[in-house]
Amino acid sequence: MPEKGKLLLVDDEADFRNIMSKYFVRRQIAYELAGGCMEALDWLGRDDFDVVIMDVSMPGLDGLECMAEMKKVRPEIEVIILTGHASINAGLLGMKKGAFDYCLKPVDFDELFEKIVLAREKASGNNR
Repeated sequence: MPEKGKLLLVDDEADFRNIMSKYFVRRQIAYELAGGCMEALDWLGRDDFDVVIMDVSMPGLDGLECMAEMKKVRPEIEVIILTGHASINAGLLGMKKGAFDYCLKPVDFDELFEKIVLAREKASGNNR
């Protein structure tokens, strides 16, 4: 069953975006891809997303700085932070700064899907 809402994946690694794109298609998740923060902010201004999945480590504005910019525009948006450094510290810091949750890279797809569902439930509650 397709999920409602739309997801934005923000990651500077093209290979990772391609892998995740295939995963989202299989799960029938509506999504867009962004290669960095500026592109993500542009998407945020043009489309309606309920969940953002964002890598912490990106050139330019990192994931936590980008999340802060997104929350200025759309405070209700739920963000799941990805960290490829096997560091829960970055994920926990992200949650302190307003992220819904975090996942470690390499991504456990079942864990990520569960977090997407929970984030969407919270986002739909925020929009009531």
